Amino acid sequence: MKPTDPVAHPDFAGSNRCAQCHAAEHNDWLSSQHAVAMQEATEQTVLGRFDGTTFSNENVTSKFYKSDGKFWVRTDGPDAALGDFEISYTFGVWPLQQYLIKLPGGRFQALGIAWDARSKEDGGQRWFHLYPDRKLKAGDPLHWTGIDQNWNYQCAWCHSTNIKKNYDQTSGSFRTTWSEISVGCEACHGPGSEHVAWATRSNGWQQSDQRGKGFAQTFDERKGVTWPMDASGQAHRSAPRTSANEIHVCAGCHSRRQQFSDDPGSVGRLFDAFRPSLLEDGLYHVDGQQRDEVYNYGSFLESRMHSAGVTCSDCHNPHTGKLRQTGNSLCGQCHEPERFDVSAHHHHAPNSKGAECAACHMPVTTYMGIDGRRDHSIRIPRPDRTVLLGTPNACNQCHTDKSAKWAMDAVKAWYPSPKPGFQDFAEAFDRGDWGAPGAQPGLIGIAKASTEAPIARASAIARLRRFPSPQVLDFAASSLKIDDPQIRAAAVSVIAGAAPETRRSLLAPSLRDETRLVRMDAARAIAGEAEQNLSADDRASFEKALAEYIDAQMFNAERPESHANLGTLYRDRGKLSDARAAFARAIEIDPTFVPAVISLAELKRGQDDEIGAEAVLRKSLDGNPRSGGLWHALGLSLIRQKRLPEAMAALAKAAELAPEDPRFSYVYGVALHDTGKPREAVEALKSALTRHPYDRDILWALAKYEIEAGDDASALARAELLNHLEPERSDIAQLLGELRQRTR
Repeated sequence: MKPTDPVAHPDFAGSNRCAQCHAAEHNDWLSSQHAVAMQEATEQTVLGRFDGTTFSNENVTSKFYKSDGKFWVRTDGPDAALGDFEISYTFGVWPLQQYLIKLPGGRFQALGIAWDARSKEDGGQRWFHLYPDRKLKAGDPLHWTGIDQNWNYQCAWCHSTNIKKNYDQTSGSFRTTWSEISVGCEACHGPGSEHVAWATRSNGWQQSDQRGKGFAQTFDERKGVTWPMDASGQAHRSAPRTSANEIHVCAGCHSRRQQFSDDPGSVGRLFDAFRPSLLEDGLYHVDGQQRDEVYNYGSFLESRMHSAGVTCSDCHNPHTGKLRQTGNSLCGQCHEPERFDVSAHHHHAPNSKGAECAACHMPVTTYMGIDGRRDHSIRIPRPDRTVLLGTPNACNQCHTDKSAKWAMDAVKAWYPSPKPGFQDFAEAFDRGDWGAPGAQPGLIGIAKASTEAPIARASAIARLRRFPSPQVLDFAASSLKIDDPQIRAAAVSVIAGAAPETRRSLLAPSLRDETRLVRMDAARAIAGEAEQNLSADDRASFEKALAEYIDAQMFNAERPESHANLGTLYRDRGKLSDARAAFARAIEIDPTFVPAVISLAELKRGQDDEIGAEAVLRKSLDGNPRSGGLWHALGLSLIRQKRLPEAMAALAKAAELAPEDPRFSYVYGVALHDTGKPREAVEALKSALTRHPYDRDILWALAKYEIEAGDDASALARAELLNHLEPERSDIAQLLGELRQRTR
């Protein structure tokens, strides 16, 4: 079956059927980007110039042309040689359009060269590369032929309706199907056949029988709600929002998340089908501003608007996707214009860029080269945090010729006693990410505060994994009872690092959590040694929840991560042959996926096959010569084989290639010391400390080596910092006491 063939699915009626009763909504939808999210490549749908135009990037010249009424590109293919590839589908329309190419095995791949759909005046009407600074070649996951550009996995769900990947693990091929090529009515509302039955009084349905009018859930968060203004000029919801159906359905696509189910019923309950990302380092700045391509959901959850009960459709028409009002009038629905849309508030000239509400409170970050997206955390500008923490701010996004200090002083002059804003976790997250003094109590403070957004609390709990202590464990245990799935899942991740008996006793009740995400995470944390001695009832719940976890991995069986996850599960449960097979499968799918290579080598080492472990690592290094992780693992293997010169070269290479990993630098420093080079060891560890100033292992090793070198003053400074970081450690306190005595 071709992806273009409609799927015979009795539950999905189709948008055309919806139009028979909902003409106005259908017409609105036809004007939306949802309606054209994916289309067959035709003269009417293709926006790019296929007239023999060429585009060059990284020594590859691609040609776009038409032949026999079809659209083609001549470019480097999966074998790195130039080839001619037919464009099968268009992908998106604004501000850019991508193109899908069919490869063997039912795979559709997104071409890395896109068409800039903007006007010439805005710099558009041109071909451009989505990764202009990357030297991408065939075999790289990000090359257009690679697994990270695979439509079936990466893109399909959010651009079509009722996607079924239908991946066959045996053949490694897809038979992906859909019910509508683009994002239709039922992509949001769910299967509509029962609603049609209700509306037509067929199949036993009566008009008086509401039951969601045939839908599994309804979007009634805004029904009967008003937003009256108070004396401060701020609107407040007339009744609290008690459900999040609408937000969760939008989040299925408008979020950074992992997917583990396509069941229509599960999809409607976000955490039964998806794992939305938290406010993680690398994805978000420490103050919660968008950094990587995170879309809108996570940002919006941390906003004051979400806390006040605002939903997506308060601002956006859900059928057109467009804003309900333009300019500042949109914000003026809830923020009295006479008080806020004035120079006394924004301190800019009327009708200027700086007078726009969104310019200050929803700054833009550009993704995919030209796609500017507004930050939906809707925050007060904080240039002072730019000065202190290095986070971006809206002021300097416009005033690029000015410093953050200049912007901070300007805000201070306008508002001598400025409001801090709703998101007040930046300092705690910054300390947590650095492992700085006060990190643990600061994170616990954020996680405990009921005034904080639940996603911020969950993100604080997740960061506490770096600081294992009885206090953290107790707090995580208490968090398992909080009525938010992301908080409970974060708490499970903390407890997963505890002793087996602790994991078993604390997480057994979570095996029956109402949310699949929490259930299967709890089962994975218990699997292995902790699953021993479960009660009969807990054992039954464990097996069911663990099956959900395994099914979640198999849902993405085309990905190396899923097989690596299964490999670690089988290893922990003592199923070593299954573990080996899973790791090998992950490497087969993606030879660049280093974690599976290292895990497979570790399995061989555990079976006293050090030579076999070395062979696995060296084979992978042939294709991944710049992987610090592989060089580090090889260095450890060579040390165990007592081949010290080779080992030292490998460990040095790891520290050089991955300076962001403190463990590699620490191990290299220790190895230098233990091979008779104490001075070089101290210098290497000092260098690492400039990048990782609060790393406990590096500080401890430096203190010890500086004592050996007779540099008690420097060692004392290390010990004092260590004691500040971990005041409960008796070994640090003892070392500090000895050094204080000797340096008096």
